[in-house]
Amino acid sequence: MNRVMKKADKAQFSPRPFKLSHQIVCITGVNFAKKSIVGFVELHLLPLKSDLKRIRINCKQCRVYRVTINDIWEASFIYSDPTLAICQNDNKQRNLHFYSDCHQTAVGSVDPDQANGELVIRIPDQALFIVKDQRMLRVSIEFSVERPQGGLHFVIPDGEGSYAKRSAHMFSCGVENASRLWFPCVDTYSEPCTWKLEFTVDKAMTAVSCGELVDTVYTPDLKKKTFHYTLTVPTAAPNIAIAVGPFEIFVDPTMPEVTHFCLPGLKPILVHSTAFLHEAFEFYEDTLAATYPYSCYKQVFVDEAFAEFQSYATMSILNTNLLHSKYIIDQTFVSRRCMVNALTEQYFGSYISPNSWYDSWLTRGISRYLCNIFLKKMFGTNEYRYHIHKDLKLLCDYEQTVGGIILNPDPFHDPSTLRTGKKPPHLYFPSDNPHTISYAYWRLFGTKAHYVMRLMEIRIGQELLLKVFNKLLSLATSASQQKFMLHSWGNMLISTSGFLKSLSSVSGKDLASFVEQWVTHGGIAQFHGTFHFNRKRNVVELELRQDPSRPGINKYVGPLKVTIQELDGSFEHTLQVEENSTKGEITCHSKSRRHKKKKIPLLNGEEVDMDLNSMDADSPVLWIRVDTAMTLLRQVFFEQPDFQWQYQLRYERDIVAQIESIDALEGFPSMGTISALTDIIQDTRAFYRVRTRAVQCFAKVANKLMASFSGHTALMSVFKQMYGSHSCPDIVKRNNFSNFPAYFLLKEIPKALGTIRNVHSICPRECLNFLLDLIKYCDNKKNHYSDNYYRAALIDALGRTVTPAVSTVNTSVDNLIPETKLILEEVVRCLNLEKILPAYQYTVTVSCLRAIRILQKNGHLPSDSSLFQSYAQYGHFITVREVAMECLADIVKVENNGDILSWLLDLAESDPAPYMRHKILSLLIENPPFKQRETSQLSTEPLVERLWTCMNSGCSHDCRLRCDVVDPIHKLYGISRPGCLPLPELGMVLNLKEKKTVLNVQPSPSESFEEEPLRVKVEPMEDISIEPFDPDQRKRKPSSPMVSPLDTKMPRLEGLDDAFVDVVIKSEDERPPTPGGLSDYGAPPTPGGDSIKEESIASPSIGEPGGDSIKAESIASPSIGMLDDSSRESFQSLRSNEGSVSRPAGDTASIGSVELPVGPEEPSPPASVGSDSRAATPSPDPNGPKKKKKKSKKHKVKKEPNDNP
Repeated sequence: MNRVMKKADKAQFSPRPFKLSHQIVCITGVNFAKKSIVGFVELHLLPLKSDLKRIRINCKQCRVYRVTINDIWEASFIYSDPTLAICQNDNKQRNLHFYSDCHQTAVGSVDPDQANGELVIRIPDQALFIVKDQRMLRVSIEFSVERPQGGLHFVIPDGEGSYAKRSAHMFSCGVENASRLWFPCVDTYSEPCTWKLEFTVDKAMTAVSCGELVDTVYTPDLKKKTFHYTLTVPTAAPNIAIAVGPFEIFVDPTMPEVTHFCLPGLKPILVHSTAFLHEAFEFYEDTLAATYPYSCYKQVFVDEAFAEFQSYATMSILNTNLLHSKYIIDQTFVSRRCMVNALTEQYFGSYISPNSWYDSWLTRGISRYLCNIFLKKMFGTNEYRYHIHKDLKLLCDYEQTVGGIILNPDPFHDPSTLRTGKKPPHLYFPSDNPHTISYAYWRLFGTKAHYVMRLMEIRIGQELLLKVFNKLLSLATSASQQKFMLHSWGNMLISTSGFLKSLSSVSGKDLASFVEQWVTHGGIAQFHGTFHFNRKRNVVELELRQDPSRPGINKYVGPLKVTIQELDGSFEHTLQVEENSTKGEITCHSKSRRHKKKKIPLLNGEEVDMDLNSMDADSPVLWIRVDTAMTLLRQVFFEQPDFQWQYQLRYERDIVAQIESIDALEGFPSMGTISALTDIIQDTRAFYRVRTRAVQCFAKVANKLMASFSGHTALMSVFKQMYGSHSCPDIVKRNNFSNFPAYFLLKEIPKALGTIRNVHSICPRECLNFLLDLIKYCDNKKNHYSDNYYRAALIDALGRTVTPAVSTVNTSVDNLIPETKLILEEVVRCLNLEKILPAYQYTVTVSCLRAIRILQKNGHLPSDSSLFQSYAQYGHFITVREVAMECLADIVKVENNGDILSWLLDLAESDPAPYMRHKILSLLIENPPFKQRETSQLSTEPLVERLWTCMNSGCSHDCRLRCDVVDPIHKLYGISRPGCLPLPELGMVLNLKEKKTVLNVQPSPSESFEEEPLRVKVEPMEDISIEPFDPDQRKRKPSSPMVSPLDTKMPRLEGLDDAFVDVVIKSEDERPPTPGGLSDYGAPPTPGGDSIKEESIASPSIGEPGGDSIKAESIASPSIGMLDDSSRESFQSLRSNEGSVSRPAGDTASIGSVELPVGPEEPSPPASVGSDSRAATPSPDPNGPKKKKKKSKKHKVKKEPNDNP
């Protein structure tokens, strides 16, 4: 078997010198009280090189106790995590140029796709013969995780009773490649293997994990039980997950292989929310012509989820807030989209994984494409096209603001050659690793991947595209069945080059230009179009302009389709775009008819009667559209008269065209526009999203016509006509939401009424009274659906009626005007009623808090943040906390309140819910406290230092949060050094050849950092001693065995042969307790304790057999094996004199079993060797402090590194 694997694996490139075939993960204890787990893993590795001496694997925030090879030989190891502190030993650089370079190097130094890892294991000399024979190695690692800051999340509600009765639960979470945070592994999608998973938990708990549950065994004391899972389909470590809690279990009655898990008390709504899922399974089996790739599927709904959903092999972890009852309408669309997307990622994401990070756009794009075609079947084509148009708009806005999103910089070459170490020039963060990119970028990265996949469908057809997907699944299925030929598992990985090759072979089309335009490069195409009708020649003279000089805009060259709706029908023309300004002449098929009456055919074949009185009598053109099918990633601005937009709104059946016409008509306030909008609002055949958009536009146009048109009267008349009683339209009918389009329109009209203003720029009193009556007479007794979203919409409408106060001198409740007092009383009543009778997801409370903030912002109430701070505390519902934080962020911006900003940052650093920490920073990005280069009292040096410290070392175990801190720094200060910081020390660089010096002066905030430096002429001096600047001065001390993250070749850790020290346990009784033998789990075993006695024996250098041994005290390493008592005392005395390396306040650095208190400054990354992987304090110079040299009398010119990038 080994010969077959050895021969086959040579044909498959692997960046690692070994191949992983199987892994065992055994969690022997889960302690909710201490929020910790303990266990061991066993990796079965096949060496690919006969000279393999070190094994590098990923292991983060885990305490490693022991490593053995084949259960015989103890192995020494080094733990080094440079991502704990990105910018090390540098107290001056405070710009994103420097940080992003350090971040990219640090992350790359532990990237498994570059054959790196945090844990470096040295294979003992006694086991090298196994490597030489290239036989299987079994590497066993005993570890524990205590109070994890990422990767695992414990949810422990307050209350009495056992943890099971309190619904305490735990689950894995994180961004891509985050499995290293809770167990040692090869944390990359390109290394699939088979799995055996065992979890021992309390008997009242249920452990859910990947694979098929084969057995559940109680421990001898009957207090715990062990769940045994096996996953025979090769799967990568990032696709392994766990969830432990007192879950209620529901087996799908239609598909028994599908199981759903939820927290206690939620089973009834779980049954309703997941009732549709079997339809999705059947749809994908028919569409892909392939069965579901796994033997089972599990959905686990948890509280405080990291994201709405996260998909892993055979299971998905979803947010509990997705569950809803049959009485809820609005949540249905969101919940089904998330569940279906989690299911499609089972096919492409878990079963078929990306070969590298540059290929992840394929799995993201294909899974979202498959999700949308099912939702198209379930919710209709109009809903599908609406979301496509919405995503396209978001993508265009982002790429023009931040920069182009590059899916794969070179899809036709080996991914390993793409890591150039340089980030795209338009981005402020490295985009070649999931741990360094902005969350907003990653979210829209998936949006663009889906859109590109849809463009491929347009070019080759859906049938051929699905055929390619079927081919990929068939190859993966065949590969997964080859249990002893590891090379065939490569077919379970998808690469861009292989996918494009399959596309070309199946379709017979060359997609090179398409890939070059949308995959290799970022950016969008943008067209500005105008036209003129030549009556004599009966020709439309069309002009399209592009401006590729603008950021995020690329020049498009190729065909572009233009659709002209004429009197005789709709005709499509293809225009060849080659230059920045393209002109074309299109001959019309119709001639103008002045007095003839005839039905006009539309694009969909329907014939309609039109009133042509408002159009140009000499022109047969009704309207013109560019790229109607959205075949490009583009943005179109087209100019045409208002009557053509009105015709397009009334008679065009494509909802995208109707939405575009509504957006354009905002700029044409007239009675014709009001008439067209009114027609579409009352047209029950129109799509409900178009009608709600028309209501919003109606209010904006009415405000522009306030001098001549009473908009609120017209809109209230429409509302009474649609929802009033037949006998008395002034009395609104009881709630009946069985007609969903009418329900959504019912919510939107009151909100539009709240935005209408009269000539005095205030909301008419009639609007306010009308809204108060709607709230007062809201009757939902005989309605089959909940009205919580409708009542929340009415509160939102009340908030929109508020206008700025005339005087803000005395903002007390007693001095409020009658209208404002009515609004406040109603809002407070609804807010208090919500505490007694809470609505679904506290939607009414959310609207009330927003209304109170509007009253404060407009000067009617004193600006008091205590109300929002109380609602933002941990324990309230997540949506309530979100809106409270949103109001606090607005207070910070409006009032320059530094105390509230500091309070929000405290919450972002310490809140128990990971999603809320992410949400706080997202709000500060969406609504920044001040603008870049703006003079603000909030822009201070402590704020910069706090954000920098949090970004540099405070979020080391949550990559999403770390990147979230980068975004506000860029939003507030850009990529250069913040102007509020003091200037660094001036340094002077001498150029003796040109007899000039360059003064290193930091530019001011108003100046560009790219300006020419100040040059000063100096006379040459005879007695000058110039000290050239050594860049190594800014790296780690030479005494540290860990290479600086600033080095490009950091991950190799060369020359560390002498740093490995074997740990020898004197007797069997002194061996650390094995986690597998624990009957009850308390605190994890600590090496170096009273029951363990160890010796540090120096090993000779590798390659020098029989060489002189090295004393353990003299080895330049933070932690080597285990230190004896004398070594600990020596280290403490030296550590007390070392002031250059420190940690945040309250933290400790553990050396063996000794915990040392350290200072409040930034930490250096740990590099420990031996038993305790969490040792994090670099050792001082063993030779003691050096004596100061006498200063030379020669003149020296001090040179400092330039802070500018």
